[in-house]
Amino acid sequence: MPPTWSMDLIWWISAVELPALGALFWMIWRARADADAEIEDNRRTFELGLAQQREALAAYKLEVAKSYASISYIKDVEKRLTAHLERIEHKLDAKTAPAGGRA
Repeated sequence: MPPTWSMDLIWWISAVELPALGALFWMIWRARADADAEIEDNRRTFELGLAQQREALAAYKLEVAKSYASISYIKDVEKRLTAHLERIEHKLDAKTAPAGGRA
């Protein structure tokens, strides 16, 4: 026996089910479009922040290169300090040697 479609069933499908399915489809489609847009905004924000961090790091590296002493300059200062300390040591040795010899 073939199924019979009653007027109530056809009315229910056309008046309730089809609009409900259409609204559900539209909500899913809209949510996906919104999610895609947010993902794209987040990607742009991340890339902008990353670019700013790279620029800041490059500026910091440049500042470090400009402001810190070079190795040759540090070696020169170390040699001068060592020479001064050796002279002070020789002066102290010269002053303490005669006093130690008398005692």
